[in-house]
Amino acid sequence: MVGETNFGREGRGDGGAAVPGGGGNPTGTGPLAGVRVVELAGIGPAPFCGMLLADLGAEVVRVDRPDGAHLIDDGRHDLLGRGKRSVAIDLKDPRGAAAVRDLAATADVLIEGFRPGVAERLGVGPADCAARNPALVYGRMTGWGQDGPLAHTAGHDIGYIAVTGVLHSIGRAGSPPSIPLNLLGDFGGGGMYLAVGVLAALLRVARGGAGQVVDAAIVDGTTHLATFVHAMLAAGRWRDERGANLLDSGAPYYEVYEASDGGYLAVGALEPKFYAEFLRLLGVPPEVGAREPDRWPELRETLAAAFRTRTRDAWATVFADSDACVAPVLSLREAAAHQQLAARRTFVTVDGVQQPAPAPRFAGTPAAMPGRPALRGEHTEEVLLEWGVANTANLLASRVVVQRQEHVGEQVAVDTASR
Repeated sequence: MVGETNFGREGRGDGGAAVPGGGGNPTGTGPLAGVRVVELAGIGPAPFCGMLLADLGAEVVRVDRPDGAHLIDDGRHDLLGRGKRSVAIDLKDPRGAAAVRDLAATADVLIEGFRPGVAERLGVGPADCAARNPALVYGRMTGWGQDGPLAHTAGHDIGYIAVTGVLHSIGRAGSPPSIPLNLLGDFGGGGMYLAVGVLAALLRVARGGAGQVVDAAIVDGTTHLATFVHAMLAAGRWRDERGANLLDSGAPYYEVYEASDGGYLAVGALEPKFYAEFLRLLGVPPEVGAREPDRWPELRETLAAAFRTRTRDAWATVFADSDACVAPVLSLREAAAHQQLAARRTFVTVDGVQQPAPAPRFAGTPAAMPGRPALRGEHTEEVLLEWGVANTANLLASRVVVQRQEHVGEQVAVDTASR
C-alpha cells in the first residue's frame, strides 16, 4: 500500500516505522513532543482535534467510559483515536473525577466536547482543573458555543452550518443545498479551530501567561471560514443565492463535468492564461469559449458536450502536467494511487489500515508514523502510574478505573482489576 514503509524517510527525517500497538508517540518526535493532552472521550470534532495534536507529537491520553461503545466497530478502525492511549474511568464516581483532576494536574491541555455545564457537574470543569493546574489550557468543543439561547440544546453538523448561511450557499441553482459531508462544520469549523485555539493558548503559556479556557463553537468557526465569501458579498461581487457565482457552479469554467464513462472531471480554469490552455486541450475554439456571464449557459453546454466525447481517465491523460487546472474526480479508494499523493505519501498504512498521513509536515521536527487506534481502557494502569494518579491500585480494585486487555483481530476482551 502507498507509504507503508517509507513515510517520513525522504525529506522528513527518520522515524517512519509503523507502531504495531496503540501507545501514543513512543518515538517522541513531532513539534509537539513533550506536550501532554487529556481528551475526555466523545465523537467528531474533539477527537479529531486530539488526533491532530497526537499526529504532531503530543502525548494524548483519552479518558473513556468503562462501558462506552465505539462509533466504528470495536475501535480498531477508529482512526480519530490513532496515536493516543486510553484510560477507562467512571466519571460519575467522585473518585473517577478526582483521577481525571490528577491527570490534569500534570497535563498541558485538556479537551472536552460535552454540552455546557456537564464537565462542571462531573467535577472536571475548568475551575476544578485550574485549581490543580493554573497553567492548564482547557479546550471546549461545542456546536452552539458555551452561551447563547441554543447553547444547551442538541444539534449536529448540518444544523450548525445551516444557521451560518454557508449551507445555503453550497449547491446548484434551482436545487436544494448540498450537504458537504460533515467536513465543513465538525472538522473544519469545529475540531480544527479547537486545535488552533489550543495551540495559541499554549504559546501564551510558554511566554509566561496563565492557562485559559478555549471556547470553540462550530457556528463560530464555520462563519469564520466564510470570511472571504462575506467580503465578496459586501463588495457586491457575490449574489446571496446558489449557483450564481464564480465558485459555486455558477461559472462554467469552475465546474464538474461528466465524461463518456460516467466519471467526472473537475475544472478550475479561472485565470485567462489557464483558461486558454484549457480550451486548447479540450479542443474548443477560443471564440466559442467566450466567458461573458450572459453566455455562461451556452458555454456550459459546449464544454459538457466536449467532455462527453472521452472517458475520465482519457481526459486526465490529456490534461496531465498542464496548467489547464483540470483534475479527475477520484473516489476515496482511488485517491491513494494518484501520482501526486503517492509521491508525497499522503496516505500511510498502519496495521493493514490505509489512512491519511499526518499533516502538515515539518522539516526539523517530523511526525512519526501514527500508531494504531487505542482500544478502550488499554493503557489505564500504565498511564495512571506514569502520571502520578493517587491510589491507582485501589481505583483498579474498586473498578472505578478499568484496565482492559484486548487482542487485535479477536472479538474478546478481558477486564482485570489489578495485576
